[in-house]
Amino acid sequence: MPASYDVWAALDALPAPQALSFAKKIEAWGYGKLWIPEAMMREPFAFSGFILANTTKLGMASGILNIYGRDPLATRTGIETLNEQSGGRFLLGLGVSHAPLVEGVRHLTYQKKPVATMRAYLEGIDQAPYQGPQPAERPKRVLAALGPKMLELARTHADGAHPYNVTAEHTARARKILGPDKLLCVEQKVLLETDASKARAIARKTLELYLALPNYRNNLLTLGFTNTDLDSASDRLMDAMVAWGTEKQIAARLKEHSDAGASHVCIQPLNPDGSPKPDERILKALAPAG
Repeated sequence: MPASYDVWAALDALPAPQALSFAKKIEAWGYGKLWIPEAMMREPFAFSGFILANTTKLGMASGILNIYGRDPLATRTGIETLNEQSGGRFLLGLGVSHAPLVEGVRHLTYQKKPVATMRAYLEGIDQAPYQGPQPAERPKRVLAALGPKMLELARTHADGAHPYNVTAEHTARARKILGPDKLLCVEQKVLLETDASKARAIARKTLELYLALPNYRNNLLTLGFTNTDLDSASDRLMDAMVAWGTEKQIAARLKEHSDAGASHVCIQPLNPDGSPKPDERILKALAPAG
């Protein structure tokens, strides 16, 4: 079965009314969910509530909620509240983040055993008392899983995985570990730009932060890239991480993830002008609703 198309976008360059306008456009274009990040920008539960309250079909998903940002009870109350209020349109994406962001930005201690830390956090959510109105169905959750151990945890303790900065080869590997029935929501950056030099320059600017983070580096090394690729942001790496070119070429790259077993492909539209605003042209061109 072909993968569903979602949109992954950091909308913090847009004031709230413009962000809502964007959400309503992708809802009308037939995308299933809008995935939003958590870093040093908008608080994802609050922002999701705003979008959900002003749309009717579009789902919201956290890509990815940092477990160091709130205790398990706060997360439990957040997901129950959002799903009860929206009719089950919120999907929780959880991640252990990265040591430089947890310790350098939040000034917290990053636990050295991320899989065990995530397992304990998930069990804490399940055990947390919630006495508010219940949503009609149990809220679903996916994990920001890259390596085999975290993917296995996504299979046993969650509803699936949300891998970020990966290739179709990783998607096939993840599907094998998750099994046939779990959600596999894969993020893919796209760029409507046919000039290789321009496309790779934008890719390098976008990926600069990620290539400095050990979790992403380690995963890319398992996919056949070298430290030289990572340190130099090689053309080979940029072409693998960002699907650039014509609409047809980009659609073919997205299909690779679908063919490899993705249930959802979360399209992150980079803007050819280099701005942080998502490029609506490629989203309209790829729109599930035609």
